[in-house]
Amino acid sequence: MRAAPRLAGGLAAGAARAPFRPARPAARGLQAERVRAARWFLAPPIAVLLLVAGWPLLRTIWFSFTDAHLSSGEPARFVGIDNYAGLLTDPGWWHAVYNTLFFSIVSVAIETVLGMVIALAMNAHLPGRGLLRAAVLVPWAVPTIVSAQLWNWMYNDIYGVINKLLLSLHVIGQPLAWTADPHLVMWAMIIVDVWKTTPFMALLLLAGLQLIPEECYEAAAIDGAGPVRCFWLVTLPLVRPALMVAVIFRLLDAMRVFDIIYVLTGNNQNTMSMSVYARQNLVDFQDVGYGSAAATCLFLVIATLTAVYIVAGRVRFAED
Repeated sequence: MRAAPRLAGGLAAGAARAPFRPARPAARGLQAERVRAARWFLAPPIAVLLLVAGWPLLRTIWFSFTDAHLSSGEPARFVGIDNYAGLLTDPGWWHAVYNTLFFSIVSVAIETVLGMVIALAMNAHLPGRGLLRAAVLVPWAVPTIVSAQLWNWMYNDIYGVINKLLLSLHVIGQPLAWTADPHLVMWAMIIVDVWKTTPFMALLLLAGLQLIPEECYEAAAIDGAGPVRCFWLVTLPLVRPALMVAVIFRLLDAMRVFDIIYVLTGNNQNTMSMSVYARQNLVDFQDVGYGSAAATCLFLVIATLTAVYIVAGRVRFAED
């Protein structure tokens, strides 16, 4: 009678001493199958992306090392880095770089602050929240060319509604030439961009805010944290990943700005961005080699600044 308990105890002790050997689950095979399927599904869009974006980029880089010119009618000759040497010594190019950086940094900073305020308002349990979310989408839904031309009419110094409004409020004493005054034109373009793309920032930040658990706010309230401290200690740290990703997406778009500047000021040297500079040389001057060098430098500037931002800001696009 005592053998059975001893046998059971021995089996239990042996099982306890035996090392844990995870069985080779079918999950490994399933995971490998999913990886293979994902690769097959990703192959067509990657091929299309390489065809649509990769090949023109490589072609542009190649033309940047040649003297290709549409008006000459002669075959392009390889000239090495002559186009880049001329570009780097051109004051117009560096002024375009400055305009692009100033426009991008200021507009994205303002859009981030306003987008956070709007996202907090849309995330709050307020009456009419659905109507607010729909209204915020209106500027983002308007095409950029249309919104730029709309603001161009509003900025007009003769019949523009902005000057009429400011005059009626006695803010200014005479109409202002918003798109002609060198002291106002850059800020006028920034206002257009802020009006157009703040909803984009607000929607991305709203998505990040809705991922924050309510328990975090309840714990902060129990600890006696007010709304301001709750924002700085709870909301901002938890929404930081979404904020960093939203900023980098917006910077990528702002650095290649073309339509707003071209519609409002055309080829004005005082407001020209890198994209407008490259377009002027490629289309107006028909200098394909020099314009391709400007376009390549634009790509390199954006790629370098994006890499620096990702490394310095420790941006992570996915969590393990």
